[in-house]
Amino acid sequence: MGPKVKYRILMASCRAQMDVEWRAGPVDIKQLRALVTVAEAGSVTRAAELLHLVQPAVTRQIRTLEHELGVALFERTRQGMQPTAAGTTMVERARRALNELERARAEIRPTPGVVSGIVTVGLLDSASSLLAEPLVSAVLRDHPGIELRLLTAYSGHLQQWLDDGDLDLTLLYNLSSTPSLNAEPLVREKLWAVAPPSAGLRAERPVPLEEAVSHPLVVPAAGHGLRKVIDAAAAQAKAEMNLVVQTNSMHVQKQLALAGHGWTILPGVGIAEDVANGTLSAAPLCEPEVWRSIVLGTPRAGRITPAVEVVARELTRQINAAVHEGRWPSAELHDNGTANRS
Repeated sequence: MGPKVKYRILMASCRAQMDVEWRAGPVDIKQLRALVTVAEAGSVTRAAELLHLVQPAVTRQIRTLEHELGVALFERTRQGMQPTAAGTTMVERARRALNELERARAEIRPTPGVVSGIVTVGLLDSASSLLAEPLVSAVLRDHPGIELRLLTAYSGHLQQWLDDGDLDLTLLYNLSSTPSLNAEPLVREKLWAVAPPSAGLRAERPVPLEEAVSHPLVVPAAGHGLRKVIDAAAAQAKAEMNLVVQTNSMHVQKQLALAGHGWTILPGVGIAEDVANGTLSAAPLCEPEVWRSIVLGTPRAGRITPAVEVVARELTRQINAAVHEGRWPSAELHDNGTANRS
């Protein structure tokens, strides 16, 4: 599929979602760049500087696009140029269209024998410090034609970004294949009770879940994937949780635990460094043991490019190495996942 065709498909999707009349005039790539740049800069003047254009040219491109769409895309406020509701939708779709064109250019102008292209990878927030640098180092060393873009977040956000086409591949947890994505099991790991050093938690002395959740507890916010795992385990143990704080940040969970506001529950990979340097103490949960499974998610639709295949293999190798070398606490490789990918 050529870049022009990809662009037309994306713009057709944009028209359907905006629910506005699409006028006959063609939309210019320069107009889309102007739209996205003004939205990001918050100013036509600043956008003109970034685009190396004069201000009237940028203004004209925005007004022409608004005329073709039949809606206002920006409104002037004290904070600068702010997208309208329609403008916000158009900016999101325009950014995606421009990204697709950039990917297409990278794919259709390869150096013979060299894998090249842009690959956007999603990493779980808890595993990013373990995997990001080794992954980047290996890809840059072995495949300098690949441009890596790394996004970190919780599993729910990463899955949404994969479904929206903003990621080429991502790590997710506790997920099976769905109609929209393939999920290849890679590794599973235990969840740990985490507390200040004064609690004296130790890896060789697992803590019963009922005891862990009886302490004031700092946990992920409701709806978060990790919270679902914790809730299910507590229900299995018939244990009532003493919730004091809910947050959407692993960093905040650890910070509040360290400050003495309560215990928390996190995967081992997220607290290995903190335990090693004595910042926190931790012990694996028991009665029951609580596990999360990590999978490699890729979209079912569309062609998987050679660059994406290369990065997927390298990410899997890095996970394999981290588990074998003991850098991923209480983790086990999936029999049909990491061990079989070459």
